[in-house]
Amino acid sequence: MNHLFKNLSSIMIPACLSLAACNQPTTQQKNSMTDSTKTDSTKSFAAAFESTINGKQTHLYTLKNKNGVTATFTNYGGRIVSLLVPNKDGKLTDVVLGYESVEGFEKSTEPYYGATIGRFGNRIAKGHFKIDGKDYQSSINNPPNTLHGGKNGYQSVVWDAKQIDSTTLELTYLSKDMEEGFPGNLTVKVVYSLTDNNEFKCVYEAHTDKTTVVNLTNHAFFNLNGEGSGTILNHLVQIDADNYTPVDAGLIPTGKIEPVKGTPFDFTKPETIGKRINDDNVQLKNGKGYDHNFVLNKHDLSTPIATVIGDKSGIKMEVYTEEPAMQFYSGNFMQAKNAMKRGIKDEFRTSFAMETQHYPDSPNQPQFPSTELKPGQTYKTQSLYKFTVVK
Repeated sequence: MNHLFKNLSSIMIPACLSLAACNQPTTQQKNSMTDSTKTDSTKSFAAAFESTINGKQTHLYTLKNKNGVTATFTNYGGRIVSLLVPNKDGKLTDVVLGYESVEGFEKSTEPYYGATIGRFGNRIAKGHFKIDGKDYQSSINNPPNTLHGGKNGYQSVVWDAKQIDSTTLELTYLSKDMEEGFPGNLTVKVVYSLTDNNEFKCVYEAHTDKTTVVNLTNHAFFNLNGEGSGTILNHLVQIDADNYTPVDAGLIPTGKIEPVKGTPFDFTKPETIGKRINDDNVQLKNGKGYDHNFVLNKHDLSTPIATVIGDKSGIKMEVYTEEPAMQFYSGNFMQAKNAMKRGIKDEFRTSFAMETQHYPDSPNQPQFPSTELKPGQTYKTQSLYKFTVVK
């Protein structure tokens, strides 16, 4: 995991200088020193996530499967911080953007890196919706709309966390009645895990005591060539969706469901992200690139609904979900304002997101699949991201 930490060189260089004045160490001593350096670096990384936010303690949690695939999470925002998977040469590569401290996430100009998103993922027009004839107003944080649950959505809270075992982390949160304008005390449980098939699995569950709306997802920002490796425009993408929901200039769905055929949104066959992203197309102009909801074809958890391949790494990511849709975002609002784990800034279009979800603005668009949850019902859905290689 050495390449995760930009401050590793500051640990290794003094050690090497002191050794230069001594006899050459034995192989056993070298291995011991390497292990010690790794351990010290890992401890330093974990320590950077020990903090108190809104009166609650934050931590770093590490999951690892039998293949050495490793993921780290923080309970601040329920975030995935890093995800190391093997590339075509067998080298572990961090494919998720994140920071080397909890403070980095707190101060980021991009609040959603790796976060668990709720109570309602994506946008609600003008933050307004009705349930059973009653008007509700959520906070406006993406003027004139609500985005990803409002100003203090689930990315801003400290979750209660319990590491079940070496591959499983459970996060829970009580979202109180009228928090960010949403009715009902909502108890939320999210279980993140790594399987021995190199899958990052996300299972969401929620219950409410008043009728409410719920649309949960994870907002990992991926670069399959590795964090800090440059643009994602040459990543190859395929999405099993014959239709999508076009949006207005505020990225709110118009209410129509339109075919992707003959448009830059046709990823039914593999295409690079960058091939058509600058086409003269009103939808691409509205989103400043891809930032659209794809209406998935009929599927289940045994069928990938999207596939992405890193052009340099050969890392292949397949997305599986029980959700009816997926938001594909091509990093259009990245502005190089934040330094990530390796010290490299989050330049324009150096990551992408594939957020499994219900449709945006569903509470205001009755023709879309419902996102209402009533007392006595259980909201439960799962998605997973599977990693293999193409050589």
